[in-house]
Amino acid sequence: MKSLLVLLVLALAAHAAQAAPVETKAEKDARMKWWKEARFGLFLHWGLYAVPSGEWDGKTNYAEWILEEAHIPVSQYEHFEGQFNPTKFNADKFVTMAKNAGMKYIVITTKHHEGFNMFASKYSDYNIMNTPFHRDVMKELAAACKRHGLKMCWYHSIMDWHHPDYLPRRSWESRSAEGADMDRYVKYLHNEVSQLLTDYGPIGVMWFDGEWESTWNHEYGQALYDLCRKLQPNVIVNNRVDVGRSGLAGMSTENGTAGDYGTPEQEIPAQGIPDSYWETCMTMNDHWGYNKNDHDYKSSKDLIQKLVDIASKGGNFLLNIGPTPTGEFPPLAQERLKDLGAWTKVNGDAIYSTDASPFPTLPWGRCTTRAQGGHSTLYLNVFDWPADGKLVVPGIGNKAVRAYALANRKMALPVARSGSDLVVDVPSAAPDPNCSVVALEVQGLPVVYEQPKITAATEQIVQPVRVTLTVGSPTLKIHYTLDGSTPAAGSPVYTGPIVISDDATLKACSFDGENPVSDVASETFTKVTPSPAVDRPDAKPGLAYAEYEGDWDDVPDFGSLVAADQGTMDTIGVDKWGQKEHFGLLISGLIKAPQDGVYEFNLGSDDGSKLWIDGKLAVDNGGVHSLSGKSASVALAAGYHTVQIGYFNKTGGLGLRLAWSLAGDSPAPVPASALFR
Repeated sequence: MKSLLVLLVLALAAHAAQAAPVETKAEKDARMKWWKEARFGLFLHWGLYAVPSGEWDGKTNYAEWILEEAHIPVSQYEHFEGQFNPTKFNADKFVTMAKNAGMKYIVITTKHHEGFNMFASKYSDYNIMNTPFHRDVMKELAAACKRHGLKMCWYHSIMDWHHPDYLPRRSWESRSAEGADMDRYVKYLHNEVSQLLTDYGPIGVMWFDGEWESTWNHEYGQALYDLCRKLQPNVIVNNRVDVGRSGLAGMSTENGTAGDYGTPEQEIPAQGIPDSYWETCMTMNDHWGYNKNDHDYKSSKDLIQKLVDIASKGGNFLLNIGPTPTGEFPPLAQERLKDLGAWTKVNGDAIYSTDASPFPTLPWGRCTTRAQGGHSTLYLNVFDWPADGKLVVPGIGNKAVRAYALANRKMALPVARSGSDLVVDVPSAAPDPNCSVVALEVQGLPVVYEQPKITAATEQIVQPVRVTLTVGSPTLKIHYTLDGSTPAAGSPVYTGPIVISDDATLKACSFDGENPVSDVASETFTKVTPSPAVDRPDAKPGLAYAEYEGDWDDVPDFGSLVAADQGTMDTIGVDKWGQKEHFGLLISGLIKAPQDGVYEFNLGSDDGSKLWIDGKLAVDNGGVHSLSGKSASVALAAGYHTVQIGYFNKTGGLGLRLAWSLAGDSPAPVPASALFR
């Protein structure tokens, strides 16, 4: 029977994959257009976990993870279903508060990890229609979004702590896993997603989560992505539908994974993520779900400046609220929404439908841009208002057309050139204490005098290295040298990739005509001898492992410990250990490099891990942390090299993976064909 079910799941996945649209980059950009222009959305974490409101057994720091963190048996947790009755819920009020705050879309938890369905599921009785409330919240919200012009979007958890077929079980719970079938769970997941994309009208985004446990894989993720796109070809699907996300940094690190955009969580990438779609999701306070004791809300000023910062880096901001068990937004959340709305009402032009800043940094704030006709508008989002009334826009080659504050569009602000800078005369007092916006219109696309960016797969030379030079403004030329001297007007002009085969110091400078207009960028390339291979004619496929019991905060010295078990493994991973806690592994063997070259290794784990190649520590990803990865480059000769991986799991989820690639290629998991002992 199980084999028939597996075949059915695979057949459904294959059918979905065949029917899924194949699109060009231009077609994807068109599909993503509304989302990119929106920039600002509301995240809602709402479920049965709102009932205890963050409190359990005398502790008050819980929220949506309360079942897992407080070790509540599923049978006991189910009692919250009979207590969920948010009689003050009003879909129009939710949507209008979001709209008035300047948000353009809403993402809400149709099902979180607890497994409870906040909609009238046809495939599970564990849903909102069996609560005292007995109303389909999602149906009401979808209708309200349609009335008020916002995009309705669903969050749906892959991980499910309630469903009897979902694996793995929590390490602390007593429910038996006997008879559980992950393929049968995936069929249930597909059924629910199909309902959500069939019964509620057009959906903007399918926002998946909970994909990091070892039972979920790329094949499952790709099939789920394809199903979504088959049912609603225009729907946008986040990258958490598939494996390969790099922890809270949120971007997928493995080649060929499904998903339309990255999902940094609780952080804003320092330099943005160029040439990628991404969205920072973040809480208003310290929890995603409702916690009645959590009053640690970010200030309105902080939230406004975060919105600006994210938009200036080309991303979206998904700001979270956890509604109360009565069906309301907490009062402090409502205050923040009103303040955000007051700011976006005046300054929304600086956020919506804008592009990222052309400036690497600005001393007083952030910049967003919009091209229109032969002009560009630079929205100067000023966090630190100049005391002398001179707002300096550094290193810009364009001719100014006009300037004005968004708070007073009728008042022209004088603009003058001072060397390579433009200087806007502004009032002595800032129009807005949180962030004031000055619109500066210039002729043409922005010409910013920034230093060139040097891009190379590696600075270590085993094989010849291709180096590219880029600068944000296409009207600028790049002059460069390879001997460490300062580039001049007579130095070579960059016209295409530079191939470096021996020791060199590359220096590059941006020029406007014959004049240097940037700092000099520099990179040193060094020829290295790759670590020699070892002769192992007796090598057999697979790796050896030793298992240890213990409670550590970092990868221990396994050499001083006694192993509790030993064995072999074909690939690098910890699926065999399910949800085991307080244990460690020392994995040993050989890795076979197919050719001489510089290899990039990415070691990901939950909790900590370390990688040694040829007896030298290559990657230190130690410590107690959620699934995240670290990388290192190692020059290897073709052939066998000794490899050791130390790993430990303290509590909670576990995971271990090792990806590699030749420098410049996309990383992929180290295959079994490259592992020996």
